[in-house]
This record gives sequence, C-alpha cells and structure tokens, in this order.
Amino acid sequence: MELTDLMTFSTVARLGGITRAADELNTVQSNVTQRVKALEAEIGTALFERHSRGMTLTGAGRRLLPYAQRMAALSREAVLAARDDGEPKGPLSIGSMETTAAVRLPALLAAFHRRYPAVRLTLRTAPTADLVAAMLDGTLDGAFVAGPIEHAELSAVTAFREELVLVTARRWTSLAALRAGTPESGPTALVFRTGCTYRQRLEQVFSEFGWPSAARFELGTLDGMIGCVAADMGVTLLPRAVVERDHVNRDISIHALAASQSRVDTLFIQRRSAHQYSALQGFVTCLERSEEVIAA
Repeated sequence: MELTDLMTFSTVARLGGITRAADELNTVQSNVTQRVKALEAEIGTALFERHSRGMTLTGAGRRLLPYAQRMAALSREAVLAARDDGEPKGPLSIGSMETTAAVRLPALLAAFHRRYPAVRLTLRTAPTADLVAAMLDGTLDGAFVAGPIEHAELSAVTAFREELVLVTARRWTSLAALRAGTPESGPTALVFRTGCTYRQRLEQVFSEFGWPSAARFELGTLDGMIGCVAADMGVTLLPRAVVERDHVNRDISIHALAASQSRVDTLFIQRRSAHQYSALQGFVTCLERSEEVIAA
C-alpha cells in the first residue's frame, strides 16, 4: 500500500472531489484519479461513491480514512522530527479562518517572520470544519478555528475572543427596522461554504428571529461578502473586529446581538501526538506573546 495513494485518498475525502484535491496537491486530475483507483484495486472494494456533486465515502472508505490520516500525519512528522536540530527552520503549515487571517494574524505573522526568518511558513484559509479535517490528516501543523472543539486527538488553547455582529446594508439602521422591512421569510443570508462556524451561528440567529426558511447565498471571500452586504443583497454574521475596519464600514450597518448569540472563541489547535518540533514551538511562543491574544 503506497503512502502517496493514502495521502491522495485522504485529500479527496476531505475536499469531496478530484478537481479540488488535484489543485491542493499541485498535480493533474488524472493522477489523482489513478491513485484512488489503484488503492481501490489493492483493497478490493470501492472507497468512494461518485455523483454529480462530487464524491462521498463508502462504508469501506469511512473505515479506512482514520488509518490513512494517521499514516500521512506520521510520515510528515517523521521527516520534520528527523530534520529538527533545535533551530526553527524549514516548512510550517498553519491554517486559519479567513476572518482571523484578515484581522488578527498579520502582526503575529510579521513578528514570527522577523524572529525566525529560516522558517518557510504557509497559511491556508478555510472554514473550521475543513481546518479540523486538515489537522487530523496531517497536512496542517496548527490552525485557528472557531470553538468549541472537542476531539481526542486535538489540543486547543484560546487565542482570541470575538464578538459576532449582524452586518447589513447602511439603510437598515436597527434590527427592528430590518425585521419590519423584510419579507416574512427574512432577508437572504450571505454565508461562507458549509463547515463555517459563523454560518451555523447565523442560521441559529435566523431561526430565533423566525426566519428558518430564508434563502442562502454562498460566497468564497471576505471582501466579496462585505461588498454584497453593502449592495443590500443580504445580511451576514462576522466578527466586529473585521467590519469595524475603516475601509469597510462606510456602506454597512453593524448590529449587536445578545451575548448568547455573539460570543465565540477562536482557538489554536494542535495534534496531541505530534512531535513538537522547533518551528511550531517558535510559532506558539510568538502567539503567546502577541498583543492581540485574548484582546477582543
């Protein structure tokens, strides 16, 4: 059983399709397809159900996945551990929600780079569910995700505390005006793709407001999200620190919510069993010293 085949299988399982897996693995689709088929032939059963919307795991695929994730993670950690001589250097892969990357991380990343210039840091943005999956399959060394996260293989520390606010076009001056001036079904919910914790929280808010059947419109970027809100296409839920930046708050209104709806912790997660090599230790040290930590 080839390790590369298992890593390819894990990536397809996490991303739900050949095309996205090929993009992440920096290879062609035919190579991904070939490796998945080779693994299925070796095991003797189908690992994926293929349909028009992508690929989902079969029962055999679900049973294989945790083993493939552990093997991929161990392989990467073994290489990094062997190369680790106590001096932070080499690759370091960190994941983050896009909102956290936009507001909370620039100063932290700059400080880390100044202190450890020999580390080749890469930052991947994705929804919380995707980041957790990437942590488990060993493609990320650490990640900033929305809490709570409870998983036996992951440890978590609170990095930032955010206040989520409802964001609307400028003309909606209050939540009362919004609720009075929209259809009974509610305004369109502007959301990131499935797996985003803020999307789940917005759906809860809409349900409490009596809008469980509101239309959803999925967007892929933070700038696109705020632009569509400003154009009065719909409403969204974002951290206050994101939307209070000077260059984005001119055409939008910000509405506070009850504490039960608005409070969320951003956690930094790591694998419990992973080797704590020097580059990751250096990043954690910079995080602990960051002035942004627990600042919201």
